Amino acid sequence: MENITVKEVSERLANGESFHFIDVREIWEYEEDNLGARNIPLAELPNQLEELTSLKNEEIIVHCRSGARSAQAQMYLKQQGFTRVVNMTGGIVAYREAGL
Repeated sequence: MENITVKEVSERLANGESFHFIDVREIWEYEEDNLGARNIPLAELPNQLEELTSLKNEEIIVHCRSGARSAQAQMYLKQQGFTRVVNMTGGIVAYREAGL
């Protein structure tokens, strides 16, 4: 599975690079702190799959609090035929700890 570091994500966001960014944490977690990604809680991902179908061959970076739920989301999306799903290792915790 492909991974990306928080530093790489930060740089790509700062450079305005094009990719789809999905936060799979719960809504309350997202409301407390977010990086501007689209919020689709992990448990809701199967229900939102149809909305994401047009992104099957586009780059999607997923993240969560620490990287575990986003790894599950990455695996699930790959099983559903999404070809370019990347997990942000360490999640928002690592992002904030890095001072980004």
